[in-house]
Amino acid sequence: MLNQKLQTHQIILLVMSGIVFIMGIMLILAPAAIYPDPSKGFQVMRSMELGSAFNINVKPDQSDISKNTSEFLAWWSPGQYLVPYFFKLVFGVNTGQASSVATLLFSLSGIFGFYYFFKKAGFTPMISALSVLFILLQLSFFTPYVFYNGGEVLLFGYTGWFLYGCIAIEKTDWKLAAFLFIGGIFGFICKSSFLWMYAAACCFLWLRLSMGKKDIISWIKNGVWIGLPAVLSLFTIYHFYLSKGGNPSSITGSIKLAWETFGFPLASPILTAFSIDDLTNGLLFHDDPPMFTYFWGVIIVLICAVLSILLIWFIVKKVHYKSYVLLLVVFYVVSVLFFGQSFLRQANISYEARHLRLIGLIAAPGIIYLISELQTGFKYLFYFVCFVIAYSSYKYFVPSYFQNKNISAHGYSGIAQLFIDQPSLNYIRNLDKQNSNAIFVFTSPDLSLEIEHNRTITVEAIGPDVAIDYDDYVYKGHAGPLYIVLPSDYIGPKSTIMRKCFPGYKGFKMTMLSNSYILWEAK
Repeated sequence: MLNQKLQTHQIILLVMSGIVFIMGIMLILAPAAIYPDPSKGFQVMRSMELGSAFNINVKPDQSDISKNTSEFLAWWSPGQYLVPYFFKLVFGVNTGQASSVATLLFSLSGIFGFYYFFKKAGFTPMISALSVLFILLQLSFFTPYVFYNGGEVLLFGYTGWFLYGCIAIEKTDWKLAAFLFIGGIFGFICKSSFLWMYAAACCFLWLRLSMGKKDIISWIKNGVWIGLPAVLSLFTIYHFYLSKGGNPSSITGSIKLAWETFGFPLASPILTAFSIDDLTNGLLFHDDPPMFTYFWGVIIVLICAVLSILLIWFIVKKVHYKSYVLLLVVFYVVSVLFFGQSFLRQANISYEARHLRLIGLIAAPGIIYLISELQTGFKYLFYFVCFVIAYSSYKYFVPSYFQNKNISAHGYSGIAQLFIDQPSLNYIRNLDKQNSNAIFVFTSPDLSLEIEHNRTITVEAIGPDVAIDYDDYVYKGHAGPLYIVLPSDYIGPKSTIMRKCFPGYKGFKMTMLSNSYILWEAK
């Protein structure tokens, strides 16, 4: 057996795993920057390290900063910091390195999880391996190697195996019940948005296990076997977590029906499978300058919606693996209904394709299967599209990695800090070492992770219109030295506003930390 030559699909898997492993080692040596969401989770982790209860964030009280207030962070799922926390405890590494280990292991887990899911769904080993390769080329796969995105990478590592379980289960028994109960909790721990996937999985299992049975009793029995553990799992999640604080679904606006309301989730197969939303810097929601105006973004979304419907239709028509086709259709329909109604109610969910990435992942083997049936000319066109996606991912990852490694500031957390330079961070770190009862104020949550000995406050950055709601910004009272770290372009009205947000302090002194950052201090 050892002398047998490796088959092509095995070579593809080994090469992919090797590349990801090398990227992971690079990441451990030079950790990524961090998205704001996980940084909030790491603040909770810091509170827990200092003795607070599970998932409790301890911070200065707005009504009197000499006191602390405690908040249960239910807005985001806990896995984004619990998994790195585990690696911190086991390996004794810093936060940046721990998040790097999580990214590496869950990336590898996702590669093999989706490979075995595709095989179990009926696809050949070669189609399955090429599908995973197609996934690996996507810009979204490289994102956690530049910005640790917490639940995104954890969910990628988990969902392939979860979907494998959904395909593998053949009958209703205690194994199904245990799988749904435990699988729902683990998925939520990875990322709270797993709940819509969980609902889709339950619908898929009910339909797959009941189709072909003509008596209504069998359908009801299957519904009970699936529904009961699912309800218990959701009750556990709600009782012990979601009910203890606000979450994205708890904040909604007025009803807004627009072309993009349902058009965006309908377009998810094309937007995610071909990285269109990522490559355009976000069609409808973006942090960087957009490639298109909002109007043209909506037009492109609608075109992608039509193409996505056609793609799903062709997969249903051409792919003969019934369980896979049913799973793809159910997940697609549930995603459109869930996100469509969320956008309709203006829930606190952005128009970003990353929320619907799973649809592109599930569609990947269907796309590769369709391409394998096409004539050579169309195959070369697809190869060219893959090359463009891969080259864009390369152009994104390589410069960003070396900027994180060589240019970004680094401190106690080990995370690459984008919103401060090294001289300014060194100055702040010295102040932190010299004090034990000070309060540091930042406009970026990740900077709070660099403070070891004192308390921190994170306020939202002031926009160009220089208009704020003072109720969200004002912190009353007095409690030791106050240090407000701001970008240098805050000099002027924005700095004045920031100082007024702390009425208990007078006689502020400004220090230029560097050409890019300033410090206001009051004692």
